[in-house]
Amino acid sequence: MLRSRRASRLEYISLRQLKNGRIPIQSKRDLLTTSFTKGPLEPPLLPHTLPGFWKDEILEKYGSRPALIARSEEPRAHGGPVSKNLGVTRHLAWDYEEFNRHIDAVARGLLGMGVRKGDRVGVIMGNTSAYATLQWACASIGAILTTINPAYRLQELVNTLNLVQVKHLFVVPRIRSSEYVRMISQTFPEMRSMQPGELQLEDLPALRNFVVVDNAEEAKEDLAKLHIKSMVDWREVPIWREGTREAKMQKEIEEGLDPDEVINLQFTSGTTGLPKAVSLTHTNILNNGYFIGRCMNLTDQDIVSWTHGSCIVYPSAIYNPSAIVDAVTQEKCTALHGVPTHFLGVMSEVEKRRKAGETLDFSNLRTGIAAGTSVPIDLMRTLVSDLNLKELTNAYGMTETSPVSFQTTPADPLIKRVETVGKIHPHVTAKVVSDKGAIVPVNTPGELHVSGYLLQKGYWEDEEHTNAVMKKDETGTLWMHTGDEAIMDEEGYVRIVGRVKDLIIRGGENLFPVQIENILTEHPAIREAAVIAVPDPKYGETVGAWIVREPGAPVLSRKEVRELVRKNMNPQNAPAWVWFINEDGTPAELPKTASGKVQKHILRMWSKVLWENSIGKVDI
Repeated sequence: MLRSRRASRLEYISLRQLKNGRIPIQSKRDLLTTSFTKGPLEPPLLPHTLPGFWKDEILEKYGSRPALIARSEEPRAHGGPVSKNLGVTRHLAWDYEEFNRHIDAVARGLLGMGVRKGDRVGVIMGNTSAYATLQWACASIGAILTTINPAYRLQELVNTLNLVQVKHLFVVPRIRSSEYVRMISQTFPEMRSMQPGELQLEDLPALRNFVVVDNAEEAKEDLAKLHIKSMVDWREVPIWREGTREAKMQKEIEEGLDPDEVINLQFTSGTTGLPKAVSLTHTNILNNGYFIGRCMNLTDQDIVSWTHGSCIVYPSAIYNPSAIVDAVTQEKCTALHGVPTHFLGVMSEVEKRRKAGETLDFSNLRTGIAAGTSVPIDLMRTLVSDLNLKELTNAYGMTETSPVSFQTTPADPLIKRVETVGKIHPHVTAKVVSDKGAIVPVNTPGELHVSGYLLQKGYWEDEEHTNAVMKKDETGTLWMHTGDEAIMDEEGYVRIVGRVKDLIIRGGENLFPVQIENILTEHPAIREAAVIAVPDPKYGETVGAWIVREPGAPVLSRKEVRELVRKNMNPQNAPAWVWFINEDGTPAELPKTASGKVQKHILRMWSKVLWENSIGKVDI
């Protein structure tokens, strides 16, 4: 596809290296001396709202192009009029015109059921066409989509719904072992006798509508047995007729939307504590998606992003490595996004199939994003070589910055693409500062601060936590204090070396967990590694390493793990404590957020108990 139509910049650089003996770099006058960088001001920021951009820039130009493929859903999962479904009979497949017809029908339906501008619409579901439709439908009527972590237990769910006062809740019957409808109806039995749209629950005072999305009718009989009178079936929501009162309301609301209005609440991943609701606007989400795709050289021929008229493929509702491999090969996907945990699962599936003699064609794959947490260098190299992701980009960001602020491009030298998170995005400014707030020289670690259009509006109704991380400097510029330890080089490339709170201070020397983790995961017997600080009576802190073994690989001892680091780094970085996941009474897997980030605050709690009982100490 796009990859076949032009020479790779990486190939071009390789030829010049052979000719000149070096990779071209910026001129000396462009090199940085301090860790401060500003992104370009071109192209200009998109001034649209989400529905405005959708209709003016996407629908008008790419109406007949494929927009959404949901491989685990039936062609007419939502009911309504018969659609052409891109001629596909096996699963749901919409072009942009068909997608838009569903969006408008749902938007009218939301208005019909009492959803109003500013209402928080909670969503608990996987990657489905219903979820995709709700995102755009809510945006078109000014409702605030609130994505809720499917892993939440009951009390976490109740707390979250109340935190942002969710008024309308859309749920699937179950995800993995969590049965949401049953759990909620058993906890609040009084809702079974209430009328749809008229919920009055003491512990959920804002909630009015409870909608269940069961497009595949997998839980139809189970739901019927629960006898929930207040429950609304998702397929009853859309209003397919176009000339209705709700259609007029939708048009009037769309015309009055402001790009700076909050349109989405996303909860922080909670790697260091309780999640907070991040408030994002049309401008935040639209422009960040646009610049992400621009770094990947996306066009309407790609299969990954709506901001560039490309097509999204949902292999399955929830993460499933087998379904991902099937989707990539059968749908001829050109891009693949993921965090390290997800990519590791995909690579294991690929290896298993190849060992079984299956031939896998990844020739269409070329790009994507590896993000969400620090990406091990060895994994990046494997993705480039084994999955044909020659133009894979590495990205850094956080929920509070919409999310991406730094990203590599295919034009960057390979070493920069695997060892850094790239350069600053357009219309964004960044600096690395000392603990006293002064900008540090290049190649010096410090806390990364980010400013620009991409900053959240603030944590929802939480001024205290907002002011703790979003602060104005003496010029009045508002900065997000990321809490991430970073190093910026002379060319503006940034390496994330860990969380400020995760820094290990051993005898007064700063040690960076990410650097140690990269050394560990390069070894073929180690699948994942997470490094934390462990108390030490002599040095104050020392290194502790949690290891996930690679299945079927030779078994490393604690001492061999320590030696691996000692031989490849300064000896101070060598772990004094090593714990293997699912051994010696340790848990069966690393604690992670829904987005795949390791929760090191939990690891520190686990380590404290093991440390107190002298479990895991390396014999030197």
